[in-house]
Amino acid sequence: MTYQEVMENAKSASGPYCKVCPVCNGRACGSQMPGPGSKGIGDTAIRNYDAWKRIRVNMDTITANVQPDTSFDFFGRTMKYPFFAGPVGAINLHYGDKMDDVAYNSILVSACADAGIAAFTGDGTNHVVMEAACSAIAAKDGVGIPTVKPWDQETLKKKFELVESSKCFAVAMDIDAAGLPFLQNLTPPAGRKTVEELAEIIGMAGKPFIVKGVMTVEAAKKAQAAGAAGIVVSNHGGRVLDQCPATAEVLYDIAQAVGGSMKIFVDGGIRTGIDVFKALCLGADGVIIARPYVLSVIGGGAEGVLLYTEKLGAELIDAMKMCGAEKLSDLSEKFLFRPSNPFIS
Repeated sequence: MTYQEVMENAKSASGPYCKVCPVCNGRACGSQMPGPGSKGIGDTAIRNYDAWKRIRVNMDTITANVQPDTSFDFFGRTMKYPFFAGPVGAINLHYGDKMDDVAYNSILVSACADAGIAAFTGDGTNHVVMEAACSAIAAKDGVGIPTVKPWDQETLKKKFELVESSKCFAVAMDIDAAGLPFLQNLTPPAGRKTVEELAEIIGMAGKPFIVKGVMTVEAAKKAQAAGAAGIVVSNHGGRVLDQCPATAEVLYDIAQAVGGSMKIFVDGGIRTGIDVFKALCLGADGVIIARPYVLSVIGGGAEGVLLYTEKLGAELIDAMKMCGAEKLSDLSEKFLFRPSNPFIS
């Protein structure tokens, strides 16, 4: 199977919402929710994609002819690449009835681990979703990151029992999920957290904790103060708030403020290995990609995950070779083009 065949297969099995576009840029699905679209007018998902494409890289091949090292230390686990599959929930609602969350996470977790990376798994109101995801992670010797919603403390205690059983090396919370419609008006409530509440949750988790949904320097410093081991610069793919800046637009300032003191990840509109390269040059330690991995599973199962992972990896390696970078720690803003020509905007 080829990656193109995976995408062709996905077209006939992805449900009524996702169009399986040649480029997943948020334009065709727009504000269609449920589905892979965005909240409001759909502007944020489109901005995410477009912002990465506005960034240009500096080519320099007068450098040592060595094979770039893309290995990544993820809280003591060595990963083949610095990119990971993102957490996605309600698969059958958003992407058709070919599979549910349990089947999706079972394939994704195992295939990502076999491909040398890790998957962030989703969460939902159905307890079985988290249960099955943690079982899948445990079956792969803890290679995976369970991602919990911002539930109340009592619910989180039960979730963290499952997290512990997974043998995972880290846990995440997509705290920006507070803006998802299905989390509104629940009993018990789920939603925003204070620094003190987040610190209590992080202590309860007992593992390196990643806060997903950080879009400002101030929020990054709050996560740091609460004891987070990592953050994800993310606007939830545009699904929780309309008219947000793109993640590429805020990443650099956040990395300058808290980089080195915690792991910094970023998601939102990243689709190619060269996008990964740009994100790392802006200060990210790693990258998270969600929607394309969903289509890879739907269209090709475990083989689809491997094909997409190796496609991204090859593109990242090519960018590093052509720009003169030997290892991930080399990457910095110097590899990104800043026009000084007054005739270029």
